[in-house]
Amino acid sequence: MKNQLAGTGALLRLALRRDRVMMPVWTLVATLMVVSMPGSLGSVYATAAERARAAASMNANSSMRALYGPVFDDSLGALTAWRAGVYAAVLAAAMSLVIVVRHTREEEETGRQELLSAAMVGRRAPLTAALLAALVANACVALLVTGGLAGQGAPGAVALGLAVAATGMFFACTAAIAAQLTESARAAKGITAAVLGAAFVLKAAGDAGTGGGRSALTWASPLGWVENVRAFAAERWWVLLLFAAATAAQAAAAYALAGRRDLGMSFLPSRPGPAEGRLGTAGALAWRLQRGSVLGWSAGFLIAGVVFGGMADGAADLVGDNDRTREIIERMGGHGGQGAQGGVGAQGALTDAFLATMAGMFGMVAALYAVSSVLRLNGEESGGRAEPLLTNAVGRLRWAGGHLAVAFGGSALILLLAGLGLGLGHGREPGAAIGATLAQLPAVWLIGALAALLYGAVPQYAAAAWAVAGGALALGWVGPALNLPQAVLNLSPFAHLPRLPGAQALDPAPLLVLTALAVALTAAGLGTLRRRDMIA
Repeated sequence: MKNQLAGTGALLRLALRRDRVMMPVWTLVATLMVVSMPGSLGSVYATAAERARAAASMNANSSMRALYGPVFDDSLGALTAWRAGVYAAVLAAAMSLVIVVRHTREEEETGRQELLSAAMVGRRAPLTAALLAALVANACVALLVTGGLAGQGAPGAVALGLAVAATGMFFACTAAIAAQLTESARAAKGITAAVLGAAFVLKAAGDAGTGGGRSALTWASPLGWVENVRAFAAERWWVLLLFAAATAAQAAAAYALAGRRDLGMSFLPSRPGPAEGRLGTAGALAWRLQRGSVLGWSAGFLIAGVVFGGMADGAADLVGDNDRTREIIERMGGHGGQGAQGGVGAQGALTDAFLATMAGMFGMVAALYAVSSVLRLNGEESGGRAEPLLTNAVGRLRWAGGHLAVAFGGSALILLLAGLGLGLGHGREPGAAIGATLAQLPAVWLIGALAALLYGAVPQYAAAAWAVAGGALALGWVGPALNLPQAVLNLSPFAHLPRLPGAQALDPAPLLVLTALAVALTAAGLGTLRRRDMIA
């Protein structure tokens, strides 16, 4: 076994060096989401009586339980764990799956692992180094969360930090198994992301049906274990043993699979040709390569739209007379001041603000899809698959244009389905909800166009587009709750869009300006791609 781990230290140092920007960004985003909550919640619920009433209302509202889980105590620490614990765990899981797949299957897919294996590198060293890199990142999250919440109570801070990090390591091992099963890094990420999505759905369904985190569906999900640790509310330390056992079992399976396959091979190989249907154009090839991703995102957005649409009225009922909570939702939804008059009109305005907030969130998440789809170009080039294609009659612009058409068209499709789901879930005419989600397209396209420009001009830094999309998501989700200045919120292109549905008149000017900028950046990206050398 010792020889099979030879070179692990060198590979770990290489992984940490390659991820010296990505890891700190993910870590800080996950940490800030948690440590910023006590101050924000303290401004919303200033007294113990207000917190107690809010906790009772949240536990009585199935929509809020599905979204955030049950509240186990009315302290600021317990409310922080309720509001941000599961979502920080989701971020830690996403970070971990990216790290593990990047340093295992992606290295094999690009051929770099074959070069490294020619030296003194053991069979299981790459997998070990990848898992250790994920462990380092999750340990940093645990330490920062613990330190940031220590003032709310040391035991609760430790429990929440460990629960978030343990979730990250659980999905790191899930990604390690997926990397052995598939030949594609993209497929490995997709499988792990699907498991993460299923875990969230199980938790949401269990919490919606049964309070107190007692549902069997909640216990079937590792995200349900996070809430059942009960940080800041008589901690259940034994729940962390579930994480340890499940993570160890998955790691053992991943190591067993890694030892039974050849380098570059998988247990679920790609189906050999000939391919069915026509692949006569670059666009058809791009669609064939990305259709699985498009269909997966489409299904996820439609289902999420139905779920969040069904929560709209419940969210408005929960806010009640809490002016600070109403202000936050209205600020996120762009309806500030419209709900101040009270009565049915105010309730309707608040519901519209909630739907507008959800439409904006769908747009910001769709930007992640756009970046991923555009950067498929970079993966095709760096993996050596673009070069033989471009030596034929296919030009660079046609090749890149096919992938960009899938990226921008796919963004429109998933947002249309999200709007349809919102309308159906809320039980109203879906036209208004579809219009609200499609209004996010110019900002989504702008971020996708920036990714295209980075890829065309400086492909080695194309991954910086992820930071832009992530920054827009963080500003839109956390910024209003933290009462950040409008000048800071305006750094996101989504801040300039009209907030629909609602009474706000549709101003086409921001939509046209953002669309024009997206077209200009895309054209600049294609122009630089046409002139530069391809990656050797």
